[in-house]
Amino acid sequence: MRMAIAVDQGIFSVEDSLRGRDLLAIEDLDRDELLAVLDLADRLKALQHERVPHPLLPGRTLGMIFEKSSTRTRVSFEVGMTQLGGSALFLKGEDMQTGRGETIRDTGIVLSRYLDAIMIRARSHADVEALAEASTVPVINGLTDLHHPVQALADLQVMRERLGELEGRTLAWLGDGGDNVCRSLISSASLLGMRIVLGCPEGYLPSDAVLDGLAGEVSVTSDPREAVAAADAIATDVWVSMGQEADRDRRLTDLAGFQVNAELLAHAPDDHILLHCLPAHYGEEVTEDVLHGPTSAVWDEAENRLHSQKALLALVVP
Repeated sequence: MRMAIAVDQGIFSVEDSLRGRDLLAIEDLDRDELLAVLDLADRLKALQHERVPHPLLPGRTLGMIFEKSSTRTRVSFEVGMTQLGGSALFLKGEDMQTGRGETIRDTGIVLSRYLDAIMIRARSHADVEALAEASTVPVINGLTDLHHPVQALADLQVMRERLGELEGRTLAWLGDGGDNVCRSLISSASLLGMRIVLGCPEGYLPSDAVLDGLAGEVSVTSDPREAVAAADAIATDVWVSMGQEADRDRRLTDLAGFQVNAELLAHAPDDHILLHCLPAHYGEEVTEDVLHGPTSAVWDEAENRLHSQKALLALVVP
């Protein structure tokens, strides 16, 4: 079923299957739904750059629960709701009653009475699933230990902008294959027919559950040069995420050979693009010169958090 969204005094036809739905992982979308989000994101980005108002969610309120600190997630969702004609409410996890023992189930039931949608940036994916189960409004995963679907949407948008049609293109991931961004990128890239090459050391591969059913689409190598040799896009993330600080020294040692730097990128095609979800830890997973270099798409990628999340909100919020 399709619906019409009015933007720029015109009508934009999109899939209606997302209305009222949660997005906890990219796997919650099929290919057509993913493309619908990306197509609307492109349209909304163009309208924003032209300063054309597009209040698609007038009067709606998004509650934003943050159990982890944030720059891009908070700003992009809050600004995005304002540009869509709605509002966003910042809810710091430690200031909520969940910090004093209230169950996530009870929280979801109550917040559903006040809000039109909930975005949560959480430590545990299981908690996000429990929140969604209890809520009667859409719940969007802004980051968990297992998934980062809204980051993957922004990454796909910038890859389409820079590379065009993604089917048949190659995405290389360098570093920790168990990373939440990596997991979401594997799922989303495979939906669009991309090949994925994971450059990971032993002990840092995605779980079998992530790779199940993707044989032929995902390959793994312990040689970072081999990983980037045919890559159209190269992505990485920090090696020590929030909550992994106790293992910092071991992780830095294990991943040291997988740094994205000028020497490594010399083995990639000249027209590759570089992705990083930020923040970057210079001298660890990436060097500053390449992140600010001519092949970097990182800053457009960060901007696209705003546009792709606005598209998602416009499609899921009733």
